[in-house]
Amino acid sequence: MKIKCVIVLFFWSVLGFTQKQFDVFFDFNKDFPNQNSILALNEWIANHKAIEITQLLGFCDSIDTKDYNKHLAERRIANVKILLEKSGLPFSQTLQQVAYGKDFKQAVVQAENRRVTIFYTEIPPKITESELSQKVKNAKAGETIALPNLYFFNNSARVVPKSETVLYDLLCILQENSKLKIEIQGHICCQTVVDVNDVSTARARAVYSYLLRNGIDRKRMKFKGFGVSRPIHKIPERNETEADENRRVEILILEN
Repeated sequence: MKIKCVIVLFFWSVLGFTQKQFDVFFDFNKDFPNQNSILALNEWIANHKAIEITQLLGFCDSIDTKDYNKHLAERRIANVKILLEKSGLPFSQTLQQVAYGKDFKQAVVQAENRRVTIFYTEIPPKITESELSQKVKNAKAGETIALPNLYFFNNSARVVPKSETVLYDLLCILQENSKLKIEIQGHICCQTVVDVNDVSTARARAVYSYLLRNGIDRKRMKFKGFGVSRPIHKIPERNETEADENRRVEILILEN
């Protein structure tokens, strides 16, 4: 099955009109949230770190005078805002705080009227370009780039699961740049004479095959194994870090 890279674009203009809300409730004639609401608010805050508060609306039940309830609603808003500030959640620069008191359509259940409603928008994650993508984008024909954190099982062409994201990243790069042509080059470590089982070629072929299966034209790719003929560090390596750096797959930029 072919994998298609999907880039999700977020638009603030859309999010601005897609507000969500959360209600904080109060006991009769109290301006600090009741215990159940404090617990619910803390849980909500823990699960909503990437948001921006846009509105705080205060409400009261129908008991007492219009002015008294409006002031009570203002105090409720102020206390909820303090709790939100302590949590570190950001507020919109155009934050609206409106105390309705009891001048709104009341619910039949009075407890539902004693509340502050928090309106918020979700902050989209920043779309960051990978280091590999930046390197490929700026590379010229003839340059060689190592695929970072691409690891294989010992003496094998099978990619370890945690490295599959590197292959996906390379796939996306090729899908997004139709002019890019590469040679996939495999290298190994540790052996002082020759690549006995031709593992370097098998690893380069494994990357090639992954890209081919997922729709990249074979005319845009070549693969080749170099065994231990092009080590970064002298063999035998002095430590595992040097061995890892010798045991690598690179891409040679043919056209970009």
